[in-house]
Amino acid sequence: MTSDPTLGANPQDPDQRIIALVDDDRNILTTVSIALQAEGFATRLYSDGETALAALLANPPDLAIFDIKMPKMDGMELLRRLRQQSPLPVIFLTSKDDEADEQAGLEMGADDYIAKPFSLRLLLARIRAILRRSNAVRPLTMADPLDGPAHEAIERGRLLMDPARHYVTWDGKPVSLTVTEFLLLEALAARPGVIKSRNQLMDAAYPDDVFVDDRTVDSHIKRMRRKFRSVDPQFSAIETLYGAGYSFSDG
Repeated sequence: MTSDPTLGANPQDPDQRIIALVDDDRNILTTVSIALQAEGFATRLYSDGETALAALLANPPDLAIFDIKMPKMDGMELLRRLRQQSPLPVIFLTSKDDEADEQAGLEMGADDYIAKPFSLRLLLARIRAILRRSNAVRPLTMADPLDGPAHEAIERGRLLMDPARHYVTWDGKPVSLTVTEFLLLEALAARPGVIKSRNQLMDAAYPDDVFVDDRTVDSHIKRMRRKFRSVDPQFSAIETLYGAGYSFSDG
């Protein structure tokens, strides 16, 4: 398959957000590209990691979506090499349903991870949320496809959350969360002390047409705790209520 790095781009619209898609599945590239363009994004398509790496470094888009299984260079290696030179936001889109792969990708610097078969609605929501988090670098415009309702900052004890940019600090120290982790934490912190069941947390982090099991929520909570404990080894604000769910304590 021939990659066309200009597909979907509009040179007359410098404010249009550009999404790079890297996948050896022609159907995925076409389907996702059409959906993104319908939402006001431009797209660049690449069918292998080796070709994509050179292009992403030479002419960075606003966000990239990688498959893991690809010829020449897989998504993990592509992310590893990219992170040596670039903080470009990355979403993994993959058929591999394995927690170890998900954890490895996130620890290497991926911003989120969505498994195939996937919901285009979920993917679009994650793209918008991740790009909002980068607003401090590139301000939004009137025509920006990210435009949406403003959200007030959340302050709970030592926690500060800025939903507009998906920015989090604990004791003034930044904590880098994926979009899914941010949405789960936001649901917990919105009502400190209130127990949220796993189903309630799923509803907060995923659209109605996306099914995830309990293990997925538990895995996100575990990773989120590790991230907070990296800046505060005594962090214990996210409490587990066995058999019931989770709660946030701002005490």
